[in-house]
Amino acid sequence: MHESPSPLLNHCPEGLTAEAYFAPDWFAREQAGIWGQSWVYVGRLADLPGGTMRRVTVAGENLVLCRNAAGEIAAFHNTCAHRGAELCELHEKPMKGKLITCPYHAWAYAFDGRLVSTAFATPTDDFNKADHGLHKVHHRLWNGLIFLSLAETPPELAPDIGLNALDNWPMDDLVTGHSLTRDLACNWKVFWENYNECLHCPGIHPELVDRVPVYQKGIMSPAEAKDYAPGAPQPAALKAGTQSWTPDGAPCGPEFPDLTAAERAAGFTFATLYPTMFIVAHCDHVRLVRLEATGPETTRLTAEWLFSAETLAQPGFDAEHVASFATLVMEQDAAACEMNQRGLRSSRFRCARLMPQEFDIHNFHRWVLARMAPRTGAQK
Repeated sequence: MHESPSPLLNHCPEGLTAEAYFAPDWFAREQAGIWGQSWVYVGRLADLPGGTMRRVTVAGENLVLCRNAAGEIAAFHNTCAHRGAELCELHEKPMKGKLITCPYHAWAYAFDGRLVSTAFATPTDDFNKADHGLHKVHHRLWNGLIFLSLAETPPELAPDIGLNALDNWPMDDLVTGHSLTRDLACNWKVFWENYNECLHCPGIHPELVDRVPVYQKGIMSPAEAKDYAPGAPQPAALKAGTQSWTPDGAPCGPEFPDLTAAERAAGFTFATLYPTMFIVAHCDHVRLVRLEATGPETTRLTAEWLFSAETLAQPGFDAEHVASFATLVMEQDAAACEMNQRGLRSSRFRCARLMPQEFDIHNFHRWVLARMAPRTGAQK
């Protein structure tokens, strides 16, 4: 049987240059080439009631996400064809019947974006309604999650472990029990770099390395260990006596019934979708973590904890308490990322020198560079 080789790098490559983490030009090129061309997570379908509109931002673009009474989804650039006013100026507001109506002069659009009424305005014969519809934005649903893409031809939606990896979790039926939002003083790539290595884990995450023993070695998986032997028995993923990332390690409610023995034994399943989010699925709950690049040196992180309705209905159930273990880990990561960002501003720092264990950072850097928009005024 073919055994997977060690993922460790056989050299120490350089990382991105320092300007990649704070230069406005870099950020603008990333917005255009990465965030503007990828699928970006904007929320759960279950948390968007029918007959409502929601203002969202993708790659700096002001968009409106709509769900009609029939449960269908549509998304458009948040601008009226009349004089450009926002169609939805709030985080969320009800639609007026079946139409998307501008709050300024009451121009109204069908759910497919067609202009159907100019209200009190009286167009002359040179005005063609068909030429003044809304500008559509592509949308995609996956496991009850809504993704938008500004690309003319969106790429495939491609989580790193495949579209079917979470099929045994009842994702569509889960209920959001707790959420938090943090504005981080760091570039979005710094967060993903921290996510992609565990050299920092022993020093930054004492609670986490106690829960996940392999992290005590500064690695993410047994295959990264110096003494890794393909085919040898692997240690349990979680500390003995624990089954989940809850404060005491015990399931917070009924375990999901359709998980395989391997999925339960894994302790946690990570699914990553650059640049927008990652998912951590446990035997009893699921955590979604969304990133938004809000500026060259600022990132908004939003985490959502999803539970079964049965779990949430337990007497005295405290979703925030259940979330406290992962919240602590994310707060520790946030502090480390902000520390990293401050150091990147040094006039003496040119670029990182990656270690063999930072193979996923190296791969991430190549992913970023392959999607960067060209520099303005670059030679053709």
